[in-house]
Amino acid sequence: MSDATTRHPLVAEIEGSLAVEGATDVNLHAVLDKTLAHFGGAVGTIHSLLSDSKTLTLRAHRGIPPALLARVSSIPIGKGMAGLAAQRCQPVQVCNLQTDTSGVAKPEAKETKMEGSIAVPILTQNALRGVLGIAKPVAHEFTEAETALLLDIGAALGRFLARP
Repeated sequence: MSDATTRHPLVAEIEGSLAVEGATDVNLHAVLDKTLAHFGGAVGTIHSLLSDSKTLTLRAHRGIPPALLARVSSIPIGKGMAGLAAQRCQPVQVCNLQTDTSGVAKPEAKETKMEGSIAVPILTQNALRGVLGIAKPVAHEFTEAETALLLDIGAALGRFLARP
């Protein structure tokens, strides 16, 4: 994560919003919208992890097809991209969901019609708080800089998702 002197303007904006509004569902949707706009994403999710749970719970989403919504509302740790990112506490990405044969993404992920996709853990002090996922409508390999920025956004989210 970057320090305060080199913090990306998007992270500063998100932190400011979270500091004022908190991690309400409405504000999490706004954070997701800002993140998607910055990365040119069309589909995104924010899942949180309750401290006593082995399941990620959907808190905010954009662009998820209605037929998929029930399947992504609760994700077991270790299942699909978000579940693997949570289990590994590391980003998991697929360059093209439509042609992926790695088994990382669940087959129903193709229903999003997205291609480039990444799920990053939301961490605070090395504790998992959730997962941030975004997907683009074109094949895309997220760069180290893009991944680092998403991890910084996740860290900002984590500080507020961690609050009771």
